[in-house]
Amino acid sequence: MLQRIQELIVYRIPNDHMIARLFRIIQENDISSSMQWIKELLDMATRFGWYGDLWQFLLTHTLLTSENSYTLSQERQAYESVGSIHTFLIHDMEIFKDLFQYDFHPIDETLPIPCFSIIKDYKALSKRKELYDGWMGDQIMEIGKRLFAKSDSQDMLHVLHEYYQIYGIGDFAFHKAFRIQNGETCVLQTIVNLEEVTLDDLIGYEDQKKSLYENTFSFVSGKKANNVLLYGESGTGKSTSIKAIANMFFDKGLRIIEIHKHQFHLLHEVIQQIKSRNYYFIIYMDDLSFEEDETEYKYLKAVIEGGMETRPSNVLIYATSNRRHLIKETWRDRSDVIEEQDLHVSETMSEKLSLVARFGISIYYGKPSAQDYHNMVKELAAREHITAFDADELWQYANAWELRHGGVSGRCARQLIDYLSFLSSSKE
Repeated sequence: MLQRIQELIVYRIPNDHMIARLFRIIQENDISSSMQWIKELLDMATRFGWYGDLWQFLLTHTLLTSENSYTLSQERQAYESVGSIHTFLIHDMEIFKDLFQYDFHPIDETLPIPCFSIIKDYKALSKRKELYDGWMGDQIMEIGKRLFAKSDSQDMLHVLHEYYQIYGIGDFAFHKAFRIQNGETCVLQTIVNLEEVTLDDLIGYEDQKKSLYENTFSFVSGKKANNVLLYGESGTGKSTSIKAIANMFFDKGLRIIEIHKHQFHLLHEVIQQIKSRNYYFIIYMDDLSFEEDETEYKYLKAVIEGGMETRPSNVLIYATSNRRHLIKETWRDRSDVIEEQDLHVSETMSEKLSLVARFGISIYYGKPSAQDYHNMVKELAAREHITAFDADELWQYANAWELRHGGVSGRCARQLIDYLSFLSSSKE
């Protein structure tokens, strides 16, 4: 089987890949390495929440994450393979079909326990879904079972094409959001458990949500769209709105990449990695602000607008901030009289404020009124089916809570409801 794997043309498998390593281990009858290999597969099963035929799922994971000339061209495209490439693909599918059907029973006879029989029908321990990469694991299991059921190579290829068309390939196919791994190089790391919120979960702010939705919808429809700055009071739902659109437009190809201020020097590298992928990317900056002596904003200005290289059409910048102008101002900045090193300081302020102008849309999230806050508490209580408190009690709890927790806001209302949910369950 090792020789057959080496004959793969499009879906080439590196020598250090788990599949290639397994058949070298089998060829050398290396029992110790077999045990280590089984452990690695069990680790993958734990990461993805797999149960059943783990070998089947390993093969499927390989097919769904292989970034090659064919899969990259098929990423979220509506056409199937034609021409010469089709011959090569059918050749590769024949090999994978044999891999799916591989008989491990003779191998088990050489091992202390029937390891491969066990992993072909693996019974996983139950665990909370947030502890593993559930959505990715579920997709791999579903596609794996469909591939295993196909007896024809063309049918296997059609299953893969359908998947590539909807989701694409690799980590971008499976995950809604990413962050940059800490370090000097630009390595994107998946955010596995993004909070499952919708815009409807944010009570009030209808105009703000409408503006954000319309701009993002235009973007994922391949039309013109603007960079967006969401600014205003803390706890009013700015970050929640970003998470909501990540969930809402995932199946339209939207992916979010979170970047922090100290990583702005990597912005150009991020864009180089994503500009040729067939997805829509929002580079997201949470709680964006700059102190007077910080200069990272210049990296951002160049990327948004003003550098020599045009920003790709599949990339937008969304930022949230508690400051309207992002950069702290002082009265000293405003004086045309003060000069430092032959420069007018007010010219420096103008340079700083020009950053905001590069966001085509600015959306203000203001602190709710007392009545709006009470309406939030009432609505959230109804959604959570909290019935242990009447309207007057809710009003009293809401007033007391906001006095002790920094004033009225959507976040304050949400925290109160979490507390009342606990009290309500205690009463019952």
